Amino acid sequence: MSNAQSKSLGGQFTFPGTNLTVNRMGYGAMQLAGPHVFGPPKDPDAAVAVLKEAIASGVDHIDTSDFYGPHVTNQVIKRALHPYPKNLVIVTKVGAKRGADASWNRAESPEELRSAVDDNLRNLGLESLDIVNMRVGLLALGDAPVKGHVEVLLELKKEGKIKHIGLSNVTAKQFAEARAVTEIVCVQNQYNLAHRGDDAFIDQLAKDGVAYVPFFPLGGFTPLQSSALSEVAKSLESTPMQVALAWLLQRAPNVLLIPGTSSVGHLRENLKSATLQLSPKMLGTLNSIAASVPPQAAGH
Repeated sequence: MSNAQSKSLGGQFTFPGTNLTVNRMGYGAMQLAGPHVFGPPKDPDAAVAVLKEAIASGVDHIDTSDFYGPHVTNQVIKRALHPYPKNLVIVTKVGAKRGADASWNRAESPEELRSAVDDNLRNLGLESLDIVNMRVGLLALGDAPVKGHVEVLLELKKEGKIKHIGLSNVTAKQFAEARAVTEIVCVQNQYNLAHRGDDAFIDQLAKDGVAYVPFFPLGGFTPLQSSALSEVAKSLESTPMQVALAWLLQRAPNVLLIPGTSSVGHLRENLKSATLQLSPKMLGTLNSIAASVPPQAAGH
């Protein structure tokens, strides 16, 4: 990949203790499944086209999970991209499963974690997974022990099924507990312009060189809406969502983005946000957004 292409995707980041280097602007595959992340996409060919466009644009970090669909997004990724480009890093997660009614349920027993890793390997067509995130709980943060879950993933790493281990939906305390078991290369938590509970955690991880990957970077189920955001976007002749992504990239050097979309046009818009430069004044305006969001509105 050319330096220009890498620079246009936010520069590069190397996961700690690994030889995995990715562009900071990646792609999240969740929206390639059907409505509510359940069942097949309405247009499987369009889903394949989005993935091919992402790779052609220089994206080399795809985030997925076998419980999206379930199985759907991994099967679409395999159909679109297998055999995979050498530089592509696929990150997946375990710890949940879907009910027949599309419900999201925990799946954290050793047997369920092993089975989930095998499902990811099979549906992606891989012999070893680059990074597996242990998803702790579903959305609310708690302080449940994570040591046992991470130990199971460490066994799978020793068996060669996993190369590296990350965490999703965790507190700083849970990160410390997991890190005492094995190296943790990334944390994937909810974070965006209006939901900034992890500010101190991001700074701590940046010092340690650990990647921080925000999910719901654009607000998730309640998309970000703010007059301050719209104002900055207007002055840059860009969209509010592009500005929200650019702000995340400029928030800290260890932040990696995985915005998802099922549209090629929207994908191009998202990727373009990596080239936006926000002035100190714009950053000040954007940083005021979180202060004006009541705590109950900031969460999901």
